[in-house]
This record gives sequence, structure tokens and C-alpha cells, in this order.
Amino acid sequence: MARSLRILIVDDQLRARQSLKAVVTTWLHIDNVLEAETGAQAISRVEEWLPDVILMDARMPGMDGIEATRLIKARWPNVRVIVLSIYSEYRQDALAAGADIFIGKAEPPEHLLQTLSSLADATATNSSSSLT
Repeated sequence: MARSLRILIVDDQLRARQSLKAVVTTWLHIDNVLEAETGAQAISRVEEWLPDVILMDARMPGMDGIEATRLIKARWPNVRVIVLSIYSEYRQDALAAGADIFIGKAEPPEHLLQTLSSLADATATNSSSSLT
């Protein structure tokens, strides 16, 4: 059984954050959703809130999502990072920075929800196996 996830949405565009939040809150396994609009703000949010999953935009002004992913995964390797971008050329850089998954923003919302379900199932399995 999937466990509820705490999700951090990081995107410099308010409309993108709102759209992602609308999609993920339709899914039943959400504990809470927090937002950040920059890579630096994402690091602060992770430090204070420790989400299970981060939905990270690749391109943002200042610290972009690739650099934020690199810094987050170095400090919190168990936090899952899904990098989202309309630019497929960011895939390799995102994965090299430690992103767990890269999803194109043009993908249907169901793809993101299926990915979150898989992560929740894996997290629940890892949690229950560590309890035995």
C-alpha cells in the first residue's frame, strides 16, 4: 500500500506551480504540498521540511533546478527529485546532477501521477522492510 508523500513543487512560474499542485492534489496519497520559486528557496524548504519528493523545474533564474538538485542530493540523498522541463536537452544534466527521474512537461499528467505512485509504493516498501 502506498504511503502519503510530502511534495515540494519548485518552479519560478506561479501558473506552473499552481498547475502542478492541481494535478498532484487529485492523487489520494498526498500528505502536504509546499512550494518554492527558486533553487535557493528549494534548499531552504528541504532543510526545514524534508519532503519525500521534489518536482523541480530545470530552468529558473539565479540557481537553476539542475544546480539545486545537485546540492539537495548531496545533502539529502533519500529525497527523490523529479526534474521537469519542456527542454529535453536538460535530461542528461538533470540525471548527472542526481535527479531520480526526468519528465518532460509535455507528458500527460497521468505519467507524473504514475511516477508518484511508484515512488510512494517504493517508499512504503522500504519503510516496512526497515521496521521488520
